[in-house]
Amino acid sequence: VQLQASGGGLVQAGGSLKLSCASSGSAFSSYSPGWFRQAPGKEREFVAVLHWSGGSPIYADSVKGRFTISRDNAKNTVYLQMDSLKPEDTATYYCAAGRYTTSPNGFGSWGQGTLVTVSS
Repeated sequence: VQLQASGGGLVQAGGSLKLSCASSGSAFSSYSPGWFRQAPGKEREFVAVLHWSGGSPIYADSVKGRFTISRDNAKNTVYLQMDSLKPEDTATYYCAAGRYTTSPNGFGSWGQGTLVTVSS
């Protein structure tokens, strides 16, 4: 499946952003969607994943309670609502589709990334 991420931008600490990831294929609903992020000079890290059925979200400890992953199968789109943003959330965010796992190796399809910058 092909994925297109959007919604990144510049926001002040404490603010919110909602990322979107649209898929061009109807098969997207058969995959578990995930979000990862990569800050400059750092490795790509897991953010959130949702079971293909739409339940059982898993979050990284660093975002738990602040970020929410959801999907709309009718729109072939997955979202990442990010609240109470911190400067350390600054990174390029990538959406992915694959297995229900926190490992990037479990995802075969990736979006192009959208940059989120949180100013202090």
